[in-house]
Amino acid sequence: MTNTETATVGGGCFWCVEAAFKELDGVHSVTSGYAGGHAEDPSYREVCSGNTGHAEVVQVEYDPEALSYGDILEIFFTVHDPTQLNRQGPDVGSQYRSIVLTHDDDQHEAATRYVEALNEEGGYDDDVVTEVEPLETFYRAEEKHQDYFEKNPADAYCTMHAQPKVDKVRERFREKVTA
Repeated sequence: MTNTETATVGGGCFWCVEAAFKELDGVHSVTSGYAGGHAEDPSYREVCSGNTGHAEVVQVEYDPEALSYGDILEIFFTVHDPTQLNRQGPDVGSQYRSIVLTHDDDQHEAATRYVEALNEEGGYDDDVVTEVEPLETFYRAEEKHQDYFEKNPADAYCTMHAQPKVDKVRERFREKVTA
């Protein structure tokens, strides 16, 4: 098997972010879960309460020869609005915050530089509020949340929120999308 690397990011509902990353060549797996909080092994209902401190996140296992960590960051910042504090679209609460959870010092430095560059470029009307923190523990979400968009493409939430993210990846990153 090819050497893989792992990136962990959260930008709103994990169903949407997962669906976008699954489109990419070089992505071996995308796992929905929870991280960045204080509760041990939380459930979806507990995370949705906003009391666990966790964000809905995805772990992306990818081939670094096909996708760089910089590519992962570029795609992540394209498929969500990093200026919305504790929300993404209709989803409100700290569990939907924009966050990059880093696996090592190199990722931390790259993600921090990326956020700083976005703010310096002024490409947004508001400041980028994405948190960059070291990953402590990742908790895999319940099975019904894995591959949700793939299993439920006609779900109203998916058609309104996940499909546009998938379409954006297919259009903007055409050369990186799995044929």
